[in-house]
Amino acid sequence: MYEEGHVTVLWDQTVNTDREVTANRSDTIIKHNKEKTCTLIDVAKPADRNVVQKEAEKKLKYKSLCIEIQRMWNLKCTVIPVIIGATGIVTRSLKEKFGSCTGKTFDRFTTKDSYTWNITHNTESTAV
Repeated sequence: MYEEGHVTVLWDQTVNTDREVTANRSDTIIKHNKEKTCTLIDVAKPADRNVVQKEAEKKLKYKSLCIEIQRMWNLKCTVIPVIIGATGIVTRSLKEKFGSCTGKTFDRFTTKDSYTWNITHNTESTAV
């Protein structure tokens, strides 16, 4: 557990809930008490052809935990499955979720249902 100011980061910790939840141990949980938000992040590395399917599985798997966290902690909860295929393929939604909050730009390399994203720093943050 790491805590600084209004933000608490939990990893590899079971969330004790009032109701039984089968998946109660996400890889990382970020609680932002001031903004009243909680983000569940779970990482997987499937074969490239299973990236989209694995993302849907992770969202469904942690939906009940997210509902319980909203009820118990009174925080708005979201699930971000970080699914990276064996050759670096990621889903479109991963680009959308992380691209808006990281301050980094993403360049598309492949097409179809999944994308490979090259993360490059903004020019302001790379000044040496």
